[in-house]
Amino acid sequence: MTKQEKADFVINTLKQLYPTIPVPLDHKDPYTLLIAVLMSAQCTDVRVNQITPLLFAKADNPYDMIKLSVEEIREIIKPVGLSPMKSKGIYGLSHILIDKHDGEVPQTYEDLEALPAVGHKTAAVVMSQAFGIPAFPVDTHIHRLMYRWNLTNGKNVVQTERDAKRLFPEDIWNDLHLQIIWYGRQYSPARGWDLEKDIITKTIGRARVLEDYYKKMKSKI
Repeated sequence: MTKQEKADFVINTLKQLYPTIPVPLDHKDPYTLLIAVLMSAQCTDVRVNQITPLLFAKADNPYDMIKLSVEEIREIIKPVGLSPMKSKGIYGLSHILIDKHDGEVPQTYEDLEALPAVGHKTAAVVMSQAFGIPAFPVDTHIHRLMYRWNLTNGKNVVQTERDAKRLFPEDIWNDLHLQIIWYGRQYSPARGWDLEKDIITKTIGRARVLEDYYKKMKSKI
């Protein structure tokens, strides 16, 4: 199979598995999505979805958010981890949205990445999920799977994103990155991985990855 044939196999398989695609983080508008994505760094979406309602009950827009102190925000979001950095980021970016963007979330990478605690992946998620602008955010699941599927060299997320954008049609990026995330969680996790259930990796996986998997399985027998 060529790389393009592998990419087509991925697209078709994921379409069958996920004809409708749930969005992992609960939100109601670009601002609440931005805050939820920021909070999801090194934390599960399930945990974030448990905490955001508590925060948004007090402040679901930048004007109400800056009425809270950094300490108050931190106290609410402590369970998601990295709360000192995240609370400062939430407070700081809310001020900037009011001062520079009339309280609205901007729709460019440049403006989004200029906000405190907002990196390229967070900006890409907001661009795709809030505004429908084609983007391919690369999280740990996508980075792992693109390597397992031999569609990238796995050196870094920048290269993975570049390879994904080259292999997959732009008009499906926004859906596909979510489909890959769900697939990674359900069928191709980092831990407790069962290759027999992982049809994509079993079919197109990198030879070295498959060899290592079977060696580990043999050693357990």
